[in-house]
Parts: sequence; C-alpha cells; structure tokens
Amino acid sequence: MISLAWIGILLLLTMLFSKFLENKREAQEQVVSQVSAVGDRQVVLRGGASGHYIAKGKINRQTVRFLVDTGASYVTVPATVAARLGLQKGMEMQANTANGMITVYATRLNSISLGEITLRNVRASINPYMQGEEILLGMSFLGQLSVNHERGRMTITQRSSDF
Repeated sequence: MISLAWIGILLLLTMLFSKFLENKREAQEQVVSQVSAVGDRQVVLRGGASGHYIAKGKINRQTVRFLVDTGASYVTVPATVAARLGLQKGMEMQANTANGMITVYATRLNSISLGEITLRNVRASINPYMQGEEILLGMSFLGQLSVNHERGRMTITQRSSDF
C-alpha cells in the first residue's frame, strides 16, 4: 500500500514538473511585437536558458516554430515540415553544416512572418537531414532587418522605409 502511495506521488510530481517545463517553453516562445511611433515594426525575443531564441511565426500563413540562427545563410526548413507547408524542392545546393557538407534544395517562401514583421519572396532551403519541427531562421530573413542582441534579449526591427 505504501509503495502504491509513493508511485502515485511520483506520478503526480512528474506531471506537475512536465507542465512547468511546458509553460516555461511556451513563455520563452512568446513574441513581443510592436510598431514604434515612426512606424518601425519590432519584435523582441527572450533567450532561453540555453541561450537560444525560439519563437512562433508563420510561413505562407501557416504557424511554425523558428530557432533564430544568425550563422545560417538561409531560412532552413526540415523536409517533413516543407512537405506539410507545400514547399517545392528546387535546385540542389551544397550546404556546409557542423557535420560536414550536405545536399539541400533551394526553395522560395511566399511570405514569412515573425510578429508584426512580414517579408515576401524569401530565399530558403529544404534540408532532408534535419530532424524535428523547428525551422532555422537564417540570414536570408534576418539580413533584411536590423538585429540587436543585448542582455538576453534579441530585438529585430523592420524599418518603415523598408516596407
């Protein structure tokens, strides 16, 4: 009987801890979006405990999860996510990753949105080797914007003169 009570307590604690972690992850992914007095569009992201910036956004008006990666040349989409989004594989390209050279496929995103910021006709790549659901938000998107990283916050700004 005591063993069952301990098992019940451990299960309850596991469920509570899992919920805590889920809430923490969702809080990290929240995008604070604003339009300044001069019309600039800004998004502020909070870094997670690991220092990564993860945020929900949209590709072609479909909700996705981004991992901000200033070291990535392109927005990079896992092949499984690309299929779900209906992205077309284009020309083969070589990409240099931490694990060496791989073949990826060029594609174009009709639109990509992060908070109030939306860019159209953005170059991207489809990576058949990437696992998971997170899309690398690389420089083909970030390079068209102003990016400032300070004290665990990343501010991404689209100047009003650029849209």
